[in-house]
Amino acid sequence: MACTALTKGRGLDCNRISGGVKNIYFGVYDKFVSPITTTGIVQASGEITDIEMVAGTGSGLFRYTTPLGVASLSETITGSRDNGTIFYTPTVNVILNRLTKEDQNEIKLLGQTKLVVFAELNATLANGHNVVVGLGVTNGMELNAGTIDSGAAFGDRNGYTLTFDGLEPAPFAMVADYTTTPFDNGAFTNVSVTTS
Repeated sequence: MACTALTKGRGLDCNRISGGVKNIYFGVYDKFVSPITTTGIVQASGEITDIEMVAGTGSGLFRYTTPLGVASLSETITGSRDNGTIFYTPTVNVILNRLTKEDQNEIKLLGQTKLVVFAELNATLANGHNVVVGLGVTNGMELNAGTIDSGAAFGDRNGYTLTFDGLEPAPFAMVADYTTTPFDNGAFTNVSVTTS
């Protein structure tokens, strides 16, 4: 008995695309309307079509702009033929330049909080808008590794290297296209973006 049926094939796509991450958006897991998987974040066919966040202090998304060419995301697929299981491990790597007391405090908070992470990629849609993906939308993601570095030589970077990971039942989803700026979709509720 077949559990699923394939729906389409895939040809060779354009060979001129851009890699990398432009912005990272953090949302506190508990600030999405509960239950997160059917109300807080609604998915259909691999796309996040609705986001509902609670109103109030500490709600909304917090945007971290990263230096070019240093932030990345990946997702490891792990299956067991013996057990008949499959799961996905999303990972987001963020590098932030310059050590500050404000960043120290925020990184401490990031380490204490379960998060949903959205990444605005350098890749674009046909209309020129950036692709945005959501990671940890079912079980959340956590800051589980990283370093705080001073550098040694004058030309060395001083700053933060942070690694967030999660454990999900499905691959990460693309966020529905926006109108002017990410997350300005009419179907999204209480999704403000704090930039600094």
